Amino acid sequence: MIARLRGSLLGVLLFCAGCSPAARDPSAQIDALMRPYQGAVPGAGVLVIRDGLPIFRHAYGFANLEARVAATPATNYRLASMTKQFTSAAILLLAEQGRLSLGDPVRKWLPTLPAAANDITIRHLLTHTSGLIDYEDVMAEGTTKQLHDVDVLHLLELENRTYFVPGTAYRYSNSGYALLALIVASASGSDFATFLRDRIFRPLHMQNTVAFEAGITSVADRAYGYSLVNNAWQRTDQSLTSAVLGDGGIYSSIDDLAKWDAALYDNRLLRPESLRLAFTPQTKTDDPAVQYGLGWRITGESLWHSGETMGFRNVIVRFPAHRLTVLVLTNRDAPEPYFLALAIAKIYLPTADVTHAAAAAAGPDSDAHPQNADRKPTSP
Repeated sequence: MIARLRGSLLGVLLFCAGCSPAARDPSAQIDALMRPYQGAVPGAGVLVIRDGLPIFRHAYGFANLEARVAATPATNYRLASMTKQFTSAAILLLAEQGRLSLGDPVRKWLPTLPAAANDITIRHLLTHTSGLIDYEDVMAEGTTKQLHDVDVLHLLELENRTYFVPGTAYRYSNSGYALLALIVASASGSDFATFLRDRIFRPLHMQNTVAFEAGITSVADRAYGYSLVNNAWQRTDQSLTSAVLGDGGIYSSIDDLAKWDAALYDNRLLRPESLRLAFTPQTKTDDPAVQYGLGWRITGESLWHSGETMGFRNVIVRFPAHRLTVLVLTNRDAPEPYFLALAIAKIYLPTADVTHAAAAAAGPDSDAHPQNADRKPTSP
């Protein structure tokens, strides 16, 4: 994987070196990188923000192939695990209010969990150091109904075991973030989706961002997910886990996410100390180049997170020291766009900074799962 990444970055270097002066224009370079997303194919939204201003903003391909609806910068994609940064922010908002503490035992808020969860804290959930069993590993065979966050709790109530002693290791955990959504609801007195809407999305004027609940809310300008099957695009928009909100249920656009990125530089949403906590390495991961904060991966100077689920692949990569952010949202199964975002960042940043970030590669959490690539399929 590292070799493929280095090859990709070298390819961009050679591409730029051989370009005519006109082709060295950043827009032309990005358009060239995005060629696979152009035409009658599942599309993408790309946004580059520098010093709080969009310096590249473009959409490619289709949001809905069947209806021939072109993607636009307002198209909303399922963020998948990019949702985790919002779940983390919700917890930090409640901590600022004194409604909960990161050191709270999880069973204080979810007392039906078994005794094996006695030593798990909210901080462990945020940092993937809880050792909780992956709920996809214990879903009943033949399940046909979509799971919700509370269903994850019910599955874990039957598992009086953990993968390791809480706090002693790292293992990427969607179970943990599903439980965090339930804790937000319990501590706030509001359901998770409503809390996100009222405390994060509306204050930041992210008007079309939503934690989607079928039959309750709708997604404006919605992108539908697709997979390439036998050389033809097939709609694969929902899986059995798509209704779990805490670990991956938000839909948003590059335009709305620009407002989110801006809020991460000041105190319009979270206090400076909360932001520092989110962006400070809390644990090592399976990849020596990557550490994890609270809902964020940290590699060198970059803060980032991918989001990978059936029909969608997304990434946000932030370089705060350079006030530069690259967002790539796509409605297709492959490829994952982390390398693409780094290639775009390299157009604007010193090579050394991007090369350091590139050492993260895809990370161990990118192992493909039939339903969600951010869910690592391993046995207990």
